[in-house]
Amino acid sequence: MKNLIKILGAFVLLFFAVTAISSCSDDDDPANNDFFAGTYRGSISYNDGGGTNISTNNGSVFVTKIASGTKYNFAFSDGIPDLNGIEFEQKGDHTLVMVGSNATSYIRIDNNELKILFSRDGKTWTADCTR
Repeated sequence: MKNLIKILGAFVLLFFAVTAISSCSDDDDPANNDFFAGTYRGSISYNDGGGTNISTNNGSVFVTKIASGTKYNFAFSDGIPDLNGIEFEQKGDHTLVMVGSNATSYIRIDNNELKILFSRDGKTWTADCTR
């Protein structure tokens, strides 16, 4: 009788384990999560149009998602001013593109890359980074 209870208990445990594993969502899109948050490394630059020109091939950009869920902050290394509150929309699978992208302002984030060409008030930020 004790062996029967042990076997039955093992089957119940196995049933719950299989149910828990199979109930996880396979179509959970990383663009809806904090998937893009983190540090990207590569070439970054900044020009304020008034004499300040910073450029490096070994820079980094730390990306954080803010509470709104559609806006991101970009913290640059090497004394480059941060870009904050930039709004994004999902384009295709696992890619975020800045809302209002055009020829002079473009930010794109995907699984492994961060590309920035952003101009505002005569100032220009660029980044070509990977992680």
